[in-house]
Amino acid sequence: MPYANQPNVKILDLSDENVKFIIENTNLSVANSLRRLFIAEVPTVAIDWIHIEANSSVLHDEFIAHRLGLIPLTSDELIEKLQYPRDCQCDEFCPECSVEFTLDVKCTDENTRHVTTKDLNSSNARCVPVTSRQERSDFATEDNDILLVKLRKGQELKIRAFARKGFSKEHAKWNPTAGVAFEYDPDNCMRHTLYPKAEEWPKSEFSEVPEEEPQAAFDMSAEPEKFFINVESTGALKPETIVFTGLTTFKRKLNDLQTQLQQETAEEQLRV
Repeated sequence: MPYANQPNVKILDLSDENVKFIIENTNLSVANSLRRLFIAEVPTVAIDWIHIEANSSVLHDEFIAHRLGLIPLTSDELIEKLQYPRDCQCDEFCPECSVEFTLDVKCTDENTRHVTTKDLNSSNARCVPVTSRQERSDFATEDNDILLVKLRKGQELKIRAFARKGFSKEHAKWNPTAGVAFEYDPDNCMRHTLYPKAEEWPKSEFSEVPEEEPQAAFDMSAEPEKFFINVESTGALKPETIVFTGLTTFKRKLNDLQTQLQQETAEEQLRV
């Protein structure tokens, strides 16, 4: 049986970092559900277990562990094959559910030694810091590497860590997006936003009113049904992968809800 309304999707822009698209013939709850799914329920790989063998830097262990956990790791080629830790049969860590990282740096001269993501060594070439993958591009510079800590002469940092699969509903370090934004009223005809001086506010890139008009006339009967969505990736996953995975999760959740509702209805009929 066909749905009462069939959403239409139009891709506006797709790059390595973000995807912009329009979704029409749907409502605000669906658009916001997609936004939340892209952020919170698309799995990635992030450092989750850390053993600091030596740390004589000025930063304490917890600070460094937190910085390591927030490093985006390339997950596109690995995420489907990697198991969640709770589903793996190993005792602690194995190649089926984790990726090992090591870092061993000691400053031996008078110049300050910058410890960056470039110093992280991965046991799996498919899972490396995003900045390491960018080094192969023509525009790569040393500034691309994420700074972890600075060492002076005699200081050292030695770490062994494991990255595991998860999603940001559990912790923000697994968030695959740098930001997800959407708008549904680029001309402000619904007046959901009240500007003190409308002419002083920048117009949306999707605005359709003439340049000399700051906003459209108020329309009391207008309802949100066209949404301009922008998904920006951290680099851990391709932006299109984030969207497709989010849609797959959305479909699975709706199917689970339908199955549960049918079971509840059948049980209710049996009671009667």
